Amino acid sequence: SDSLGKFLSVPLPQKKTLYNSFYKLSRTVYIKSTDLWEIVEGLRGGFSNVQEPQKQEGYMLKRRKWPMKGWHKRYFFLDKGILKYGKCSTDIEKGKLHGCVDVGLSVMAIKKKTKCIDLDAEENIYHLKIKSQELFDEWVSKLRHHRLYRQNEIAMYPNDKSFYYPHYPSPSSPAMTESASIRKVDLWTTQQANCMQEIKLFCFVFCLSVLFSFFIAQKVVSVLPDLMSPGSVDESSVICRRRSLLPSPSPNNSTISLWNILRNNIGKDLSKVAMPVQLNEPLNTLQRLCEELEYSELLDRAASTQDPFERMVYIATFVVSGYASSYYRTGGKPFNPVLGETYECDRPDKGFRFIAEQVSHHPPISACHADSKNFVFWQDVRCKNKFWGKSMEIVPVGTTHVTLPEFGDHYEWNKVTSCIHNILSGQRWIEHYGEISIRNSSSDICQCKITFVKAKYWNSSVNEVEGAITDQKGKVIHKLFGKWHEAVFCGDPPSATCIWRANAIPVNHEQYYGFTKFAIELNELDSSLKLLPPTDTRLRVDQRLLEEGNLEAADEQKQRIEQLQRERRRVLEESNTTHQPKFFRRSKDDTWVSNNTYWELRKDPGFAQIDFPTLW
Repeated sequence: SDSLGKFLSVPLPQKKTLYNSFYKLSRTVYIKSTDLWEIVEGLRGGFSNVQEPQKQEGYMLKRRKWPMKGWHKRYFFLDKGILKYGKCSTDIEKGKLHGCVDVGLSVMAIKKKTKCIDLDAEENIYHLKIKSQELFDEWVSKLRHHRLYRQNEIAMYPNDKSFYYPHYPSPSSPAMTESASIRKVDLWTTQQANCMQEIKLFCFVFCLSVLFSFFIAQKVVSVLPDLMSPGSVDESSVICRRRSLLPSPSPNNSTISLWNILRNNIGKDLSKVAMPVQLNEPLNTLQRLCEELEYSELLDRAASTQDPFERMVYIATFVVSGYASSYYRTGGKPFNPVLGETYECDRPDKGFRFIAEQVSHHPPISACHADSKNFVFWQDVRCKNKFWGKSMEIVPVGTTHVTLPEFGDHYEWNKVTSCIHNILSGQRWIEHYGEISIRNSSSDICQCKITFVKAKYWNSSVNEVEGAITDQKGKVIHKLFGKWHEAVFCGDPPSATCIWRANAIPVNHEQYYGFTKFAIELNELDSSLKLLPPTDTRLRVDQRLLEEGNLEAADEQKQRIEQLQRERRRVLEESNTTHQPKFFRRSKDDTWVSNNTYWELRKDPGFAQIDFPTLW
């Protein structure tokens, strides 16, 4: 903002010089960053003599309208700078148009390598592709000619609005509503049409400068602790540069005979079966609970939404987003926490802090709690993992809670069943199926049901979710649909609104356990985490060794840690006592909730005054 202020305050001649420099730089950066996309220049400096171009028509491939994917074949007709398209030439003749764009008022970019043409018409962006190089060159040449002709037409008659939208009905036509007429008039002047590309490129350069400043700031912030005295820096104000890669790739576990391990345990709870460390991923069940908060911004958006039905849209979408990270995670299972194990995740960048603890061993129960200025999130999870011969089923038991203090809302929901198919052979894949009911225990204004559709062998559509938000009378107010690993939309296709889209997966995810960027960050341990209790998962030896690729040592430590747990359990049984969790308590309804002591006790470095058991 300081740089922008200085730019706006300089005299006009200097501003023009700076602008021209930015313009040249932006064209170079833009073309290089988009793999040789070339922006087609428009008409400059008033009108000139441009001959009327010949009509051009034929088939091109057009990218399907959002949110659909892929390309389909469409017939295009170009006349005097107006590009129309339909399914075939007959549709064009009959006026059955699927779309129409003024190429004179569009930013045109071409990519010769892939024979692609993009037309950015503000309201719509047309992505076109031509397989033949000869036809591609012909279309590009004709589009250039028609574009210049159309821009020259507008420049010659800047006050004649009929030249701006000749493919629309005139403003006096009954087909043109008053609101549409107002919207069409005065959208463009000659100067705006000529400068549109420069404006867009200047905005692009401005964004680049902001990103550049951000990276410089990161470099500066990263050395602040070394430059300043230890007590003068507030931890929450320092930007933490998080890792983007695990220390070692995942091991090859193809030599392990799963059948020999599992054949005697069909139908049994696998949480009680000892597994080789090679079958694990270097994350813990407590950390997997934290992964459900990867898209916590959806809860922040819910907390700032006044309409209760729209709030439920964001809550429901958040519920679905918690399953997205599992899509690529069929190669390994998380470590089972030992009794008393804890995990902390403090994320000022996301605005929340999270704690979890293993509060019971038989049955295994993991409890967690997260809070921020906008929401409170908590749950206890009791999962049963069963092997059925070819697939493993994970059945969670328990209720998840979110409160929004701003509105007094208290949302509750269950979880669906998860199933990993082709455990022993073939391509493994994970499926979630069942129904989630979300209700607001503080108000009965609205409720929501989300169905995770079970895949059928005759249907190629998988991972689909469908949902409906209803009022007290059962009337549907909002519809939700999408795929739990990709995106969730609200409304009716094709005009539905995208509420959430999953973050891009790292390019090398297959070599690193299928982890998302957020998952990679969860087990990171650095010098800034000296305040952790000795029971924190990041200090667990076997999990750390697996992450570093030392399988033999990891397996030895895993067996040692499990033996220590058995010995502690025997001591408790002999003394006729039960384990008492440090940071959670059992509530009246037999669920586990935070006792709100963790963060206060954390102020004492390493929880020095607390007596912790030796877990590893």
